[in-house]
Amino acid sequence: MSNITATLSSLKERNEKALITFITAGDPNLATSEQIVHTLIEGGVDLIELGVPFSDPMADGPTIQVSSERALTAGTTLRGVLDMVARVRQHSNVPIVLMGYYNPVFCYGLELFARDAATVGVDGLLLVDLPPEEAGELHPFLHKAGIDLITLLAPTSDAARSARLASAGEGFLYYVSMTGVTGSKQVDAGAIATAVSDLKALSPVPVAVGFGISTPDDAKAVASIADAVVVGSALVKLIAEFSDSPNLLDEVRKFVRQLKAAI
Repeated sequence: MSNITATLSSLKERNEKALITFITAGDPNLATSEQIVHTLIEGGVDLIELGVPFSDPMADGPTIQVSSERALTAGTTLRGVLDMVARVRQHSNVPIVLMGYYNPVFCYGLELFARDAATVGVDGLLLVDLPPEEAGELHPFLHKAGIDLITLLAPTSDAARSARLASAGEGFLYYVSMTGVTGSKQVDAGAIATAVSDLKALSPVPVAVGFGISTPDDAKAVASIADAVVVGSALVKLIAEFSDSPNLLDEVRKFVRQLKAAI
């Protein structure tokens, strides 16, 4: 059983919903990101997605695009992100998923990446521009290393494809609550309730919902239908707002505690 599966199963047994948060690793720099990760854990986050910065983040809205630019300007690399995970692992076993794009992983080397990621304690990988149908080159290496390949499903997926991918899910399914890029709209929980319910019936793993969740009220509404709630752009925006402030970690801690309390 993977760390992600064990964590989400434990929450389900306690009738709790999972809070998953996304930050861009290296924004504003890796040292601060590491502090933020520890603060997220202190605040009650159940799983952390670390965005690997990329020069052409096509699925992301302006907030995360700019955070990726800041991280790259600060010298963040995939190897640097892995080293940060290794340091976090000295203090916490919270599940960590790397989220990003295929190019950095491909350039690193697929087999080498899987081995190094497993060694430092990465639990899952989500590549937004790698359709599951085209992951055949990478997936065997991840499977051997014990890393879950997280499936991203959008409202535009037809029923047959959704059923096929849901039944093969690892770790958790990430359901995108709307079309468009991250942070572009506000989530409408009612509009996605049927789709999420259908996926939960098909999937052997929990269903998480992300995109458009920016407030505790949003999180509460989505938690009423999903197993997990993903908050990204709102947190990245908060980090940008307070990046030069001594109150940064306090603001992050307060925000995630509000989210966790709401769900």
